[in-house]
Amino acid sequence: MTEEKITDISKQGYQLLKENKVSDAIDCFTRILLTDENNNYALVGMGDATRKAGSIRDAVKYYQRCLIHHPGNNYALFGLADCYKVLNQFQKAIEIWEQYLMHDDKNITVLTRIADAYRKVRDFANSKNTYQRVLDMEDSNPYAIIGLGHLHYDFKEYKDALFYWEKMLKTGFDDVDIRVLTSIGNCHRKLKTFDSGIPYFEAALKRESQNFYALFGLADCYRGLNQIENSLKYWNLILEQDPRNKMILTRTGDAYRNLKDYENAKSFYERALNVEFDTYAVMGLALLAKEQEKYEEAVISLNRLIQQDHKNYRLYIELADCYLKMNDKRKAKESLEAFQKLGVKSTRITEMLETTAW
Repeated sequence: MTEEKITDISKQGYQLLKENKVSDAIDCFTRILLTDENNNYALVGMGDATRKAGSIRDAVKYYQRCLIHHPGNNYALFGLADCYKVLNQFQKAIEIWEQYLMHDDKNITVLTRIADAYRKVRDFANSKNTYQRVLDMEDSNPYAIIGLGHLHYDFKEYKDALFYWEKMLKTGFDDVDIRVLTSIGNCHRKLKTFDSGIPYFEAALKRESQNFYALFGLADCYRGLNQIENSLKYWNLILEQDPRNKMILTRTGDAYRNLKDYENAKSFYERALNVEFDTYAVMGLALLAKEQEKYEEAVISLNRLIQQDHKNYRLYIELADCYLKMNDKRKAKESLEAFQKLGVKSTRITEMLETTAW
């Protein structure tokens, strides 16, 4: 096969890849490799095709084979790094992308991917510095700005995350990615500035009326504001889409319990437990029993939960409170002291021990 013929088949293979005709593209690249087993275009083409087909480990082999015979091939480096990223092998991806930068250190796409990978391995300094390199070249690059928001959010630096994400709102809500809206809303949830978070989740819902993150964010903001009826509206909207979501079933049970609608509360807790065991659903049933003055029933449930989650301080507080309601101060005090003996510190436990008239 002549060099000219190989070039024509290679071009045909890449065109077929663009048209998403992966198996036909593989046939083209295979024909080349039967003639020239180390052809760089065909090896990269096979890497791209198998990666597109979802055979990531096969793609890795083709890219590596190309790099053995053609060191520094940019397309093979880029493809290989992307494969490692898909495989969640972020450190390997970083190493390959760093090799790529030796040939093209101003490539913004690669720099943002490196910064993303550093974020995934929780290397704050390198991630931030790499995003900053991008902004030094392009001060309004959305990938770097959004990435910096995610980086600070991951490290619980919510005010800094807001600083970056709000930069994307220069022209208002309409032109920004919906994920930025829900991310800003989530920052306000974490900062407990619930009133400020609501408009962002509402704006997201205008775009996608069934967006889970917007519905959840609104429900949780209204929960934080103690507007139980409003939170219940959005918990129920989520359940219309996902009726077996045990966390949402439990939150819905909590809402009904706070509204003193004990029948519905019990029903939703039990629905959650029918999906799978859930500590919070069992705790909800225990609190339900306690509020209905069924203290012995609540004590049994709480003691069982403590056996499974013995470092959860809230269980001991609720248990002690049940005993106090039953006028058994000795058992109440013993419950709180049992937690302290675990060597885990809780100011709530200490306060209850110090402020209760034993």
